[in-house]
Amino acid sequence: MKVIDVYEQYFAAACTYADVPRHGAAVKLTATSEAGTITYEVSVSFFPHEDPEDFRISYDAYGSEVLFSGKGRRTAKRDEQYLAEVQKTAGQIAGRLNGVIFWDRPLIEARRG
Repeated sequence: MKVIDVYEQYFAAACTYADVPRHGAAVKLTATSEAGTITYEVSVSFFPHEDPEDFRISYDAYGSEVLFSGKGRRTAKRDEQYLAEVQKTAGQIAGRLNGVIFWDRPLIEARRG
């Protein structure tokens, strides 16, 4: 199995989960391929981010959604197709966790794999 983070970026956010305020969100688009099958999944993890150096990722305030799973392989065209869905899907995941992601306030530069 091959797992690649196609995209990862952290943003300022607001969420309270398990009575702990969270001020950051890690947003990822992950591609997993195995035996001729590819899966693209968006995930969001809210984390405390109590100061500019605090990137302790906690996985209790976590949600994900599969955008595609089927026969095929990873291609640049597919990556771009599903990258275009990241903000919308991550926003929906955040809403299910009673949180919000501030897209205009990135905490780190985007990483592409």
